[in-house]
Amino acid sequence: MRNKHLLTVIVFSLLFLIACSSVTREDGSINVSDVNTVPSRTDTVEHTPSITPEPTSTLTLTPTLTSSITITPTITNTPTPSATFTLTFTPTFDFPDVVVKMQAHCRYGPARAYLHAADLYPGDHGTVRGRFRYSAWLYVKFDKLNYFCWVSPSVVDVTGDVTRVYFTEPRLPGPSVLYPPPSDVQAIRDGTQVTVSWRRVPMTEDDDRGYMLDVFVCQQGNLVWWPVALSDQNQTSYTFTDEPGCSQPSGGVLYTVEKHGYSHPVAIPWPAP
Repeated sequence: MRNKHLLTVIVFSLLFLIACSSVTREDGSINVSDVNTVPSRTDTVEHTPSITPEPTSTLTLTPTLTSSITITPTITNTPTPSATFTLTFTPTFDFPDVVVKMQAHCRYGPARAYLHAADLYPGDHGTVRGRFRYSAWLYVKFDKLNYFCWVSPSVVDVTGDVTRVYFTEPRLPGPSVLYPPPSDVQAIRDGTQVTVSWRRVPMTEDDDRGYMLDVFVCQQGNLVWWPVALSDQNQTSYTFTDEPGCSQPSGGVLYTVEKHGYSHPVAIPWPAP
């Protein structure tokens, strides 16, 4: 700053001397008008000092390398649990047991009208596999037999609940290949009496087991199952009591019966009451 003030003083001194020399005449007199004349800017010598700038420190930013950490997830294979099968044991149904208490017949159907299937003796054991809808007879598998047959509940002792056993329809042996079913089957009503008749079927004495009528009749307002067995081939008619008043019609079928089994059934043309 001192150098700058000194330079300013020198400049003004030079300007003053120049001004004085321009207003003095050669004869030494002073021209007043010249004294009041302000020198123009062209007459002024400007001296711009040369200023050397001080070195400026420059901040150099050095990039700092920041390491970027990339986290790679570690994949752990989690085993998929395999299906676990739970065995549920269903208890086996315990069929009711029967023990024969007297000598009796086991038959091919749930009534005495059906053919004999086997002889039963006291102590014979079996299990109940079915029952009939229209009678109390039981469909039994006896230990000593390789087939099933029907037995009256009156000749066996039963252990277990037979009402849990399904209803079963009779499975008759046959049809017979030796003898045809009855022909010319008729049914005639006389009030509440219906007589069914047919033509005789010739059979040998050894084979002859007659005929069987599997019939439903109306009695006292109820439809009653009424199976009938005729013991030989010469009995060619049978009379039923059949009353009015049932919601379902009466009727049935007729078989020829020989010792090996049954013929095809023939429908009975039952007369309405």
